[in-house]
Amino acid sequence: MDFSLLTFALVLALGYANGTNDVSKAIATLVGSGVTNYRTAILWGTAWTVAGAGFATLVAGAMVKTFSNGLLQTGTVLSPTIALAILFGAMAWVLVASRTGLPVSTTHALTGAIVGTGLIAFAGEGLLWMAIGKKIALPLLVSPLLAFGLSLLLHPAIRRTAATWGGSCLCLMPASRALFTVDARGRTRIVFQSTGFGQPVVAVPAQCDRAGLRGLTVGIDTIHWLSSGLASFARGTNDAPKIVAMLLLGSTTATWPSTWLQFSAFGGVAVAMGLGSYVGGLRVTEVLAEKVTRMDHAEGLTANLTTSTLVLCSGWLGLPVSTTHVSSSAIIGIGLLKGVTAVRWTTVRDMVLAWVITLPAAGGFAALAYLLLSRFS
Repeated sequence: MDFSLLTFALVLALGYANGTNDVSKAIATLVGSGVTNYRTAILWGTAWTVAGAGFATLVAGAMVKTFSNGLLQTGTVLSPTIALAILFGAMAWVLVASRTGLPVSTTHALTGAIVGTGLIAFAGEGLLWMAIGKKIALPLLVSPLLAFGLSLLLHPAIRRTAATWGGSCLCLMPASRALFTVDARGRTRIVFQSTGFGQPVVAVPAQCDRAGLRGLTVGIDTIHWLSSGLASFARGTNDAPKIVAMLLLGSTTATWPSTWLQFSAFGGVAVAMGLGSYVGGLRVTEVLAEKVTRMDHAEGLTANLTTSTLVLCSGWLGLPVSTTHVSSSAIIGIGLLKGVTAVRWTTVRDMVLAWVITLPAAGGFAALAYLLLSRFS
C-alpha cells in the first residue's frame, strides 16, 4: 500500500470536508440579511476561500509548524498509519456534522483526532499536553468570548454609519456638468462644477443620478460583500495550513522537501476546500443564516468584520482559532443586542453540543481507524 499517496488523498478529502462545513461562516450573513441568495453567496465565499488558502502558502509557516510537530514530544516516532488515522477521524466527523447541518470546528476535529490516535498508539506519552492546552485549547476557548465582545463593541458604530451614510459614487464628469443638492424647500446648491471632460468626482449617489452620471457606487451593501469576502479569505488562510500540516506530521523541522511539493499541497487543498464549499456548503449555511437570529445589513457586516479581524490576526500570530466559534459567537452577540428572545436558543444549544462532542467524536473515529489500519497494514 502506498501510504504517501493515500495520505495526500485523505488530506484533500479533509480539505473537501472543511469546505462543506466552514464556507457558511463568512457568507451566512449575506443570505440572512437578504443581500443575495444562497448559491451566489456560496460561490462568492468559495472564490475567496480558495484565494485565502493559496495565500497561506506564503504566510502560514507558524501554523504548519504547530500542527505538524508542535503538539508532539521530540523523538516521537510516527508511523504512516497514525497520520492516516488522524486524517480519517477529523474528516469523518466534519462530514457527519455537515450532513446534519451542524457548524463544527476543523481545528477541534484535528486536535481530537491527534489526541485520540495518540492515546491508542503510544498511550499519550508522545503528546505535549501543555502545548495542546496553550496553543490549541486556550485560543479555542477564548476566541468565542473575544468575538462576542468585539461584535458588541463594533455594532453601535456600524449601525450609526449605516443609518447616516447614503454611500458614495465615483464618477467621471463630462465638461460643463454640475453636481447639486436639493434642500427641503426645493432650493438647489451646486457642489461641484466640472471644467473639462473626464474629471473624477466622489459624491452621494443621488447627486450623480440627478446629474445623469453613472459610476462605481459604494454603499453599505458593497462593504458587506467585501467583508464577507475578507472573512472567507481569512478562513482559507487559517484552515488550509492545519490540513496541509498533516503531510509533515512528526517532522522535526516542519520544512518542505521541495518548493514544488509545498505549492502542490496548498494548491490541492485550496481546490478541495473550494469544491467542498460549492458542492456541500448549503446545509450549514442555512442554519447560520436563518436559524440563529434574523439579521439586517449592519448586523451582518458587524459579524463579518468581527470574524475576519480575529481570524486574520490569529493566523498571523500562528494561533489556531476556530472560524466556527468566532463567526457563530459574533452572530449570537448581534442577536443579543436585540434582546434575549431574538436568539433561537434551541439552535444555539445544538451548536454548542456539537462543539463539545467534536473532540471525543473525532478522537473516537481516529482511534477506530488506527486500530483497523494497524491490523491490515
